[in-house]
Amino acid sequence: MAHHDEATQSVEGNDLPSFSHPMPLPTLLATFGALIFFTIVTVVVAKTLPLGSFEVWVSIGIATVKAALVLLFFMHMLHDKPFNVVVFMSSFLFVALFVGIVLTDTDQYQDSIREAESEDIGTVMVYPELERYLTAPEEDK
Repeated sequence: MAHHDEATQSVEGNDLPSFSHPMPLPTLLATFGALIFFTIVTVVVAKTLPLGSFEVWVSIGIATVKAALVLLFFMHMLHDKPFNVVVFMSSFLFVALFVGIVLTDTDQYQDSIREAESEDIGTVMVYPELERYLTAPEEDK
């Protein structure tokens, strides 16, 4: 009886194709360096550059590039079928687009939050029952 390697044989006994794509160490280190670089760029953009409402889009764009690097190099999608790469990359782009659209709306209500915080003692009361409980004398609790 011949010995069959289980890693290259299916349950039915058919030969399986090899899917290993060893990445050279310099490519992995370059990808890691790019991820660190883009992380530093994200922090610099958030802390120093006054981009206003475009800051969200720049940060989302950088995060999408970082996700693409991880997807292509660390998850080996660079060596996969092109259709799979297009599907995964388009999902990252749509998530970035949807999150970006939601985050651009946050400036619309910031003024009302700041006004409410300045009127209260540092907290915003959401529930009237909770406000009555917190402002009631000790014997009523």
